[in-house]
Amino acid sequence: MQDLTPRLAALAERINEAKTYLRKDELDIRQAELEAAVAQPDLWDDPEAATKLQRELARTNDDLELLSRLTAAHEEGETLFEMASEEGDDSLEGEIEGVLQGLDRDLEALEMRSLFTGDYDEGDAVCVLQSGAGGTDAQDWAELMLRMYTRWAEARGFDIEVASVNAGTEAGISSAEFMVKGRYAYGMMQAERGVHRLVRRSPFNKDAKRQTAFASVGVIPVLEEAATEIEVDEKDLRIDTYRSSGAGGQHVNVTDSAVRITHLPTGTVTSCQNERSQHQNKDRAMEMLKLKLAELERQKREEELAAEAGEAKMVDFGSQIRSYVLHPYQMVKDLRTEHENGDFEEVLDGELDPFIESYLRWKRTTAEAE
Repeated sequence: MQDLTPRLAALAERINEAKTYLRKDELDIRQAELEAAVAQPDLWDDPEAATKLQRELARTNDDLELLSRLTAAHEEGETLFEMASEEGDDSLEGEIEGVLQGLDRDLEALEMRSLFTGDYDEGDAVCVLQSGAGGTDAQDWAELMLRMYTRWAEARGFDIEVASVNAGTEAGISSAEFMVKGRYAYGMMQAERGVHRLVRRSPFNKDAKRQTAFASVGVIPVLEEAATEIEVDEKDLRIDTYRSSGAGGQHVNVTDSAVRITHLPTGTVTSCQNERSQHQNKDRAMEMLKLKLAELERQKREEELAAEAGEAKMVDFGSQIRSYVLHPYQMVKDLRTEHENGDFEEVLDGELDPFIESYLRWKRTTAEAE
């Protein structure tokens, strides 16, 4: 039996670090406060506040239960190792290794959360996918990306709601708006904000020539207060109704009730076609519009602060962040972090976590260096 003492000690240190960045002591206090609050008989007099309390309690319980499971797994590993060492029983080595490997995986997943430092990282995300230069190939590429994000979200247990999909002229899609719902959805989807480049032999070219295509991803945090803080004058809106049709498969509800809203002062456009009625589509499109306008205000404030401080900050949307190359070789490479994966199909099937984690680490390192 090999000496596992140093390995167990290292795992114990990582668990203690997790208790620190999850603020376990504060969570214990907050859990008691929340349990008392949700037990009040008048809780549902204010449904919105009640829902927020229940969500916070659920997140608090999840974090504390996770820390408890990690501690229990470590104690199990220690106990098994002590038993094996005292009795000279090597037959337990496989069981111990399984416990420690599982603990290591759980800690790696948890440690990613320590990389989320933004105010909105824990919330949901509204994403806008837009085909760019490259004609039909770009529209096909945008549809492949929508599939990629759908598979990634589903694998993580996130909900993904596609609000609208606009068909391409010959194939694929010209644009799509969708919401990713889940804890830290916005924090993770930030890694995808920017321009994605595809290089391949074009299936739409009879000579199969190499074609470069682009698609961009915009990511907006879902702010619960946006619906009340952002006031929109009806005179500033152009509301169009149209029939959903074309590419998009299960994402498109073919009805006459699709709604597109244009905010004339800013040129901001949002649409929804997947709800059952025109009224529901309008409400959802208006909700998305307010989120976009809130994001514009946030960006404006940041730019003003940067100008006041004499800083020149790059706007990452519109800058190429990742290349997906199928010809003459296969490689997906993030141009910010240098992280790469030679299995193109694996990435398109939603294997994005390594790219996201490398981005979060790069972002934190870059911020610390400033």
